[in-house]
Amino acid sequence: METVLSNDEIRRYSRHLIMPEVTLEGQKRLKEASVLCIGVGGLGSPLAIYLTAAGVGRIGLVDFDRVEFSNLQRQILHHTGDVGRSKLESAAEKLRAINPEVEVVTYEEMFTSANAVRICRDYDVVADGTDNFPTRYLANDVCVLLGKPNVYASVFRFEGQASVFHAEKGPCYRCLYPEPPPPGMVPSCAEGGVLGVLPGIMGTIQATEVIKLILGIGEPLIRRLLLFDALEMRSTEMQLQKDPDCPICGEHPTIHELIDYEAFCGLPVGGEEAHAEELGAEWEITPRELQARYEKDSHQPFIVDVREPHEWDICHLPKAHLIPEGDIPARMHELDSADEIVLYCRTGVRSARALKLLREAGFRKLKNLVGGIHEWADEVDSSMPTY
Repeated sequence: METVLSNDEIRRYSRHLIMPEVTLEGQKRLKEASVLCIGVGGLGSPLAIYLTAAGVGRIGLVDFDRVEFSNLQRQILHHTGDVGRSKLESAAEKLRAINPEVEVVTYEEMFTSANAVRICRDYDVVADGTDNFPTRYLANDVCVLLGKPNVYASVFRFEGQASVFHAEKGPCYRCLYPEPPPPGMVPSCAEGGVLGVLPGIMGTIQATEVIKLILGIGEPLIRRLLLFDALEMRSTEMQLQKDPDCPICGEHPTIHELIDYEAFCGLPVGGEEAHAEELGAEWEITPRELQARYEKDSHQPFIVDVREPHEWDICHLPKAHLIPEGDIPARMHELDSADEIVLYCRTGVRSARALKLLREAGFRKLKNLVGGIHEWADEVDSSMPTY
């Protein structure tokens, strides 16, 4: 059945139709196309908005989070009134309001090896807007196995990357990054921060690449990695080569089905935020237990905040001492192994790593504050700001 544009659609897409690179036929191709957006956060918001406005016929959204206040600085699909709401529900409502002609399909589930093929197989293009390494490798591998292009972007602080990984025409993500970094080596946006506008820039680049692929115009970012520095307002480009030894798209692939990606990336079940759980209960103290110790006049523990100075300025525990995680090896002499030491950070992940480092150096009277500043604010001091 031939695709037809209504009079309303012709008016809506008129600025596309008069472009010789698009025309009526190109707009019909957009209407016939389907794109899966993995994540509707910082990257997924502008990506989905522009694909919807451009008239891509069917857009799939995968996410399972809820909107938090800390999302609002960059995740422009979600508004203040959406806090606490399902991200998918919030996103789908906005996108349908932007363009009722577009079919929005939602998958409110974690994107995993068990469901990735089912979710991806009926889409022409997959756009990866995730912020963690297990899902990036999973998105890459399912796209290689299904023969689909993977439009990729990532952001951190002021820097962004973008590429199109399409194993049938060039390298895949594994060709560029054969192995994931060690857990904790690359801080997440929650730990390192991100300029709010940066995901908007990179997500819009993703949307541009998706539209070019659908229309078959221009030069896509296949075999190229775009590097963007917002602080210097400069972009550079790296040429990428297909790795003949790549385990999934190389000459003799060894990966023929999806694997356990958290295990591949060295993360415990539940991801990096669960890293502190590996310590064991004997190395942990809850906020209420620490508060009880504060209320005693004697035998109070030595409190160490392992966050960065700019985080300390936002909030910190009373009587705490600031020693950032990266400074601990050089400042270990400031700690007395005879003292009981309690370490904390934002959520307990960095302080767990710091505890392991001190334990390996011979310290034994150590405790990690479960849940960090966030749980302290929830359980002990609701007036403390969180971020």
